[in-house]
Parts: sequence; structure tokens; C-alpha cells
Amino acid sequence: MSISVDQLDPKQYIIVKGAKVNNLKNIDVAIPRNKLVVITGVSGSGKSSLAFDTLFAEGQRMYVESLSSYARQFLGRMEKPEVEYIRGVCPAIAVEQKVNTRNPRSTVGTTTEIYDYLKLLFARVGKTYSPVSGNLVTKDSVTSVVNFIQSFEEGVRVMTLCPLKMKEGRSLAEELKILLQKGFTRILFNEELTFIEDLPDNGNFEEVYDLAKKGLQVDILIDRNTVKQNDEDNQYRIADSIQTAFFEGEGDCTIEIIQKNKETIRKNFSDRFEADGIRFEEPSVNLFSFNNPYGACKRCEGFGNILGIDEDLVIPDKSLSVYEGAIAPWRSESMKKWQVPLLKNGIKFDFPIHRAYSDLSDEEKQVLWTGNEYFEGLNAFFKHLETQTHKIQYRVLLSRYRGRTVCPDCKGTRLRKDAGYVKIGGKSIIELVLLPVSEVVTFFEALELTDYEKAIAKRILVEIENRLMYLTRVGLGYLTLNRLTATLSGGEYQRIKLATSLGSALVGSMYILDEPSIGLHPRDTHNLISVLEELRDLGNTVIVVEHEEEVMRAADQIIDIGPDAGIYGGELSFQGDIFNMDNPDISHTARYLHNVEKIDVPSYRRKWKKSIRVLGAKENNLKNLDVEFPLNIITVITGVSGSGKSTLIRKIFYPALTKQLGGYSDESGKMAGMEGDIKAISHIEFVDQNPIGKSSRSNPVTYVKAYDVVRQLFADQPLSKQRGYKPAHFSFNVDGGRCEACQGEGEIKVEMQFMADIYLKCESCKGHRFKDEVLEVKYHEKNIAEILELSIDESIEFFKEQKKIVNKLKPLQEVGLGYVKLGQSSNTLSGGEAQRVKLASFLVKGNVKATEKVLFIFDEPTTGLHFHDINKLMRSISALVEQGHSVIIIEHNMEVIKLADWIIDLGPEGGKDGGNVCFAGTPEEMVKLKDNYTAKYLSEKIPAKKG
Repeated sequence: MSISVDQLDPKQYIIVKGAKVNNLKNIDVAIPRNKLVVITGVSGSGKSSLAFDTLFAEGQRMYVESLSSYARQFLGRMEKPEVEYIRGVCPAIAVEQKVNTRNPRSTVGTTTEIYDYLKLLFARVGKTYSPVSGNLVTKDSVTSVVNFIQSFEEGVRVMTLCPLKMKEGRSLAEELKILLQKGFTRILFNEELTFIEDLPDNGNFEEVYDLAKKGLQVDILIDRNTVKQNDEDNQYRIADSIQTAFFEGEGDCTIEIIQKNKETIRKNFSDRFEADGIRFEEPSVNLFSFNNPYGACKRCEGFGNILGIDEDLVIPDKSLSVYEGAIAPWRSESMKKWQVPLLKNGIKFDFPIHRAYSDLSDEEKQVLWTGNEYFEGLNAFFKHLETQTHKIQYRVLLSRYRGRTVCPDCKGTRLRKDAGYVKIGGKSIIELVLLPVSEVVTFFEALELTDYEKAIAKRILVEIENRLMYLTRVGLGYLTLNRLTATLSGGEYQRIKLATSLGSALVGSMYILDEPSIGLHPRDTHNLISVLEELRDLGNTVIVVEHEEEVMRAADQIIDIGPDAGIYGGELSFQGDIFNMDNPDISHTARYLHNVEKIDVPSYRRKWKKSIRVLGAKENNLKNLDVEFPLNIITVITGVSGSGKSTLIRKIFYPALTKQLGGYSDESGKMAGMEGDIKAISHIEFVDQNPIGKSSRSNPVTYVKAYDVVRQLFADQPLSKQRGYKPAHFSFNVDGGRCEACQGEGEIKVEMQFMADIYLKCESCKGHRFKDEVLEVKYHEKNIAEILELSIDESIEFFKEQKKIVNKLKPLQEVGLGYVKLGQSSNTLSGGEAQRVKLASFLVKGNVKATEKVLFIFDEPTTGLHFHDINKLMRSISALVEQGHSVIIIEHNMEVIKLADWIIDLGPEGGKDGGNVCFAGTPEEMVKLKDNYTAKYLSEKIPAKKG
């Protein structure tokens, strides 16, 4: 940039002068306000250092500065980013990829606040319907009874009555005496009005008693009156009488209208919320809250799941019949006695004992569990086992078949049953949260309310509809509001936070997003761009760390950090409009955009002979699919967002195959069965984007087991031997050599009750993690703390004489993580980086036995990867296949899809319009397809061959 940043106006630009955070090399950047700016560059070049560790960190620090004195007491210790100065920073909102909640109660609905508004809507305008008759449940009030009386013509006589409620332990005589004391003088029984004083202690009195015993109602006369239309005092008197009737009748009141033709109309009123003999709860916000004991399902306590008997474990192979031993616990000699009555008597109730379990009807499957008069079912069997848990063999047997199952009481909806009786527009809140967001949008568009209801719900509906619209626009219309936040991918979670931010319509803020296009099919990317542009047009500065070419082309400005990763990055390669990025020598980004560097299409596709087939997959939106997964090649599962990819792999293929191979897994989705060359693989590895370790102590070097060798190397140094230091002294996980003030963390956590916790450098060890005397031990002039500060690339050069260490670190370099520091905490790694660390651990020699044939599943491995790094990653994945393993990748990136040996494309749309196999074959066959979204974008990478 020719103009110095010192000359620019902070009202027009966010100015960063001399940024040196992490690997940034004293760079000056001026980001124009209220623009869409994309920061790009190879992985590890310094993009996140600029966006998050510099801009966001300063925005957060300035925010804390504006808070209370309690917050400000930490400010002296909350370090400023390492820059000369930053000017013009707006309030900063970071929307990162990390799914930072593992709360089992957090759902898409609660995260976006849509569920909070839904609770309010149902509490305010929801109507309760009786499950018995389907009639609307109402309760009467003094006003509604007065209105009923006033609906009759002038001069009509009215009697206000209430039933006599007998208190326990009192005789009728005592009740009547108390009534007299209260000032009531007459009762109505047997259609006759009688003065209480006229009732003797015998005779008629006994008649009243007998009638009361027979269930004939005895009424207290509260008042007699006539209808007077314009007499306010008369109406007050009627209202007062009704109030008294409700009190004395314990919620019941009877009105008798004696019309001028002597015809009598008798109507009962109740101020209780009941119908069909059932007392209902009145709608309130807490009734619809599964985080509140009042509204949560009592069985699962609002979690939606319970620890129960897992059908997939009880009947692992659904292709077997009952006769062939489909029911696993009944195969043993001791338990066979439970099956014998079923085999003997099956013919008596027409049960097909020779038919495969998968081919049984739902009723026949149910009989196996419930049993009948001829045999005891599986439920009775497991109940019997529970009575025998004092014996260890029964406890072991039970544990073998237990798993997390959907709560049978609330069917996974988490709410108490009667919350489902409250409806708006014919649907309950339970039904709404189980619908895809796109269908909930349609429901609210067609919703018809009365004028009164519209007046109450107007503001609530605006909030709900706005948030639903943004969820659809960021490509998440296929999610349900009941979906657990913890099950979302990093990209999905980020787009949910983005939709929530848009819904709250902040202005004058700085939004920093970390690859929002992750998990999006190219077809959906333009919708995301329109949302980012809208966020900008509201008056916000939108800064996006991104590699997606389409997002780059839509940006007002591109900031390219490079030229390479780690110590070779951290420079400003380019800043300006993408159309001015005309010099391919500037950076890898420019070279890929100008096709100087590119990922070549393979000259041949691997052939396959063995495969595993999933039959009749019906979970979520899958339409009874039969899918064949080839082995010993790279298979890519693709399709638009919400087409069913994750359901097919995460909910059906992976858990079902894990169980077939004898492992433990969560409940698998609905399918008819699985067949094929299952024995051709030893085990299955799901390489997802979850953090590599729960603890902040976990890091890449410990994960690939390289740190064990490094510690041994330091323990072998002469000074260590002299002082008696063992390898454990160089560990930050155990007592000995680590700093005890921070327990080897290098930083101390300060809990901030009102915002994210703050991590401050330990003042005792200055962030080095170890005691001073341990740091005196050096190898080639570097102590253990300095070693942990080396990047993977630097350490491979540093340890070149130590082949054991190099062999373990090399795979990290090969998967494009050469820029990551050895001691970098795992919780600072992005989802894509964590996934590549896991891949590297499998590439380390000795981690996977030569005889094992592993099936690897990768979920969006290109997360956070520049084109340049995708090349490295795919070479590593190909290396796995060359070793005889099999690879399945869920992916939208066309650079990966074009490298696949086999493509399975789901669709054609997301949600209810998805769930079909649109294509299965090679990339060359796919590009010939018409009207296929993936084929359309893939054809830009692989030209269709003529003829």
C-alpha cells in the first residue's frame, strides 16, 4: 500500500500498525470499515493471528475495559496484542468454527433463541385440546359467566347456585349449620328450593341426606336476580354472586335461567382448566421448557435419551431369522429356554420364525418385545435379568445390551407429554421442533391467527420468522430445532451463530468469521455470500478468513497473508480487489487463481472388487436407500447441504459397521441390514473434527507419541544424569519438573462470570511450564520449553540426527501442519487441524499394524485448507490407500471430489427433497450428468470427454 497507515482516518479504516502476534512480521494493515473483507493465504500463514489474535483480542480487551471494576481488576494482566497500535476497532464478535458446547441440553432451537420465542408464543396464544375428545379445553371466569347471563333478554330470572361440597369428617347437619352461619339460607335439591331452617333433624332432612348419598347434587342458592341490560349495579351484584359461587363450590358454579315461558336452562361453569374429566396444566413458558423440572419429561429429565436396552445390540444381524438365532442374548445354552416357547408356539399366533428379522412387520417385531400368552418377550427377559443383578454374570450380561436409547415417554422430544396438547395452527411445539427448519418456515407463512392473537404475538412472530429465514439462507434449512448442538459440524455451528447474529440485527460491529463456507455445497455458497453482504449493508465490518474462491470474488477487498506457512509466512502478500491480483508471483493464492499452480486430475482411477452394502436405509430423510461402499479405494460422499450425507455415514454406516466388528457405538439409524465384505477390514476409524484431547495439555507432539522420545532424549543428557532427572521430569502432566503454580499449563485461567474465561501467562514460570532447574538441561543449546516453541518444520530440521523423532513428526508435515508448534495446545487447533493431526497419527509407522486393513472415514478434511494444502492432504490420504486401507470422505470441495476413485452423490435437494442416491460412479461418468448440482460444478474441474 503506497499510503502509510499513519495518514489514514480511523473513522474510515480499522488500522493495525506493526503486528507481530505469533508469526506476523511487523505488518501494517488498514481494513476499510463497513466492507466485506476476506483474509486468505495458505494454512498457518498468519490469517487467524491477524483476524482473531490481533483484531478480535483487541476488540475483546476494549470491551472488558468498558465493564465494571470487578472486570477491570484483571485488565492490568490481560495482555494487549503485540502491535505498535490498533486504531478504529469496533465492538468485535468472533464467529468461530469450534463447536464450543458439549451441553447435552443445547439444541439448534436454544442456540438460535428460536425455541425461547416459541415457548413464549405457545404460552401466550396456544390452545389446549383434550387428547380424549379433541375438544378445546377452556376454563370459565366471572366475566364469561356474566356475559352468558347478559346474553338473555331483559327481565329473565336468574338463580346463581353452587354444589354443596361435603368436607371430610363432617355430617350434613354440620355442613348446613355452617352454611347458616355464613349467611346462606336456602338450598336446592330434587328441583325444589328449601329454607335450611325449615329442615327438621329428621324426615325431609334425612331425604336430603339420602339424595346426597345417591349422588344427586345438593346446591346452595347464592342469589336470585333478573337480567337488566343497562344496570351497572345489577351486573356488579351478579358478578359478586358468581365470585362467591366459585369460592363456595370450589371452582364450580351453576346458573339456572328461568325464561318467560317458564322453560328452565341450567348450565354448569368451572374455573378449573379441565375437560373430559382430565385436569390440564394451563400453558406457561415453563410448561414448554425442557431445562426446567416443571416442563421436562420425568423419565429422561429433559435429555431425550435414557440408558436402556439397545435393539441393535440385542439383534445385531437383522438378516437372520428368530430360528437362526437373530436374538443374541437367547443364543447361549442357559438362555435358550426363553426362545423355546416362541419356536414351539409361533404357529399358534401366526409368527414367522423362519423369516429374517428385517422382513418382519412392525407388529411382529413388537410382539418379540412385548410377548403374549404363548411366550414371554424380550422386555420380560430383561426385567428378569434386572432382578438377578446381585449375581455378577447377570450384571455383565445386562451391560452387554445396554445403550443410549430414545426416551419411550417423550419420544426424544424432552418435554412432558401434556405440553403436546397445546397447539397453534394445528401443531404442537413438539411437532414443530421435529420438523426441518424449511418446513417450520412454511408453517409460519401459512399460520392464521385471530386479530386478538395477532396483537399478542406480533413481536414474537417477527423474531421467530427472522431467525428462521436466516437459518434457511445460510443453508441450514434441513436441520431440526431439536438437533443437538454438540452433533453439528464446525461449519454448521458457525452458520447458526451467524444466523443468530443477523437475527439480533447489531450495527456498527466488527464480525470476524472463520471459514463460514465449510460444509456448504458450492450451490449454497451464493446464499451465504448474500447473508454476509446483508450483514455488511446493515453497517458492520465483516472480516472473513476464507479459502473459497466464490467468497473471495464477492469480497470488497482481499488481504493475502503469506507467502508460506509458519516462519515462512506472516507477511502481507497482497491487499486490494481480486481483479487486481494479476501477478501470479505474489503468492500461492494468486498462482491457483491464475491456474499456474493446480491440483491435477489423476491419470487413472483405482478399480475395486470388494464392498460393503447398506440396505434399506430409512433414517431421517433417507428414502429406503441401498448404497454400496467400495473398499481399497478413495470414495467421496457428496451432495447439497442436508441431502443425507451425515445421516448415512454418521448415523447408519459407521455405528452399524462398528457393532458388526464387535465394537461399541451409539444407537444406529433405521435400516434393513448390512452385507458384503465386512471381514475384509479389521476396524473402522472415524477421523472427525472433534478436538484431539479434552485437556489443554494435549498437543500434536504428545498425540503422535513423539514427545515420549523427546523426553527420553533430555533425560539422557549428562546434566540430567548428574541430577537424577528421569523422562517424567520433562513432562508437564506429572509432578516433578513442571511448574507447580500453573500445573505445567504455562497459563492460569481466570474465571469471568459474565463472559468467556481469560487465560493469563503464569507469572511464576513466565509461560515456560517448567521449573528453572529443569530448563537448565539443554540439547543443542535449547531447553525443553524452547523445543516446545519450535514449529514442526523447524523441529524436523533441529532433530535431523534423531531419526525416531523425525519419523514421528514427518507425517504432521506431510498433512500440511508444518507450521504448528510442537507444544501448541490442542484446544487452539481448528477442527480441520485436529482432524489432520489424527490423520498424521495413523501415518506414523507402527501406529497401524501392517496386517490391519482399516476403513478410514473423513468428515470434511479440507476444513481450513488452502488449495496448496489440499494437495498435501490428498497425497497423505492416497498413501493410506496404497498401504491397503480404504477411505471414505464426506466432502463438498471440488478439488477433492475430482481426485476420488468413486463418487456417491445424494440429493437432489436438502431436507425432505433429499435422501436419494442421485449417482454412484467415477468422476468422468458424473460430469456427463444433466440437472445435477455436483456434476455442474465438477465439470468446471474435469472437462467432459467428447464421444
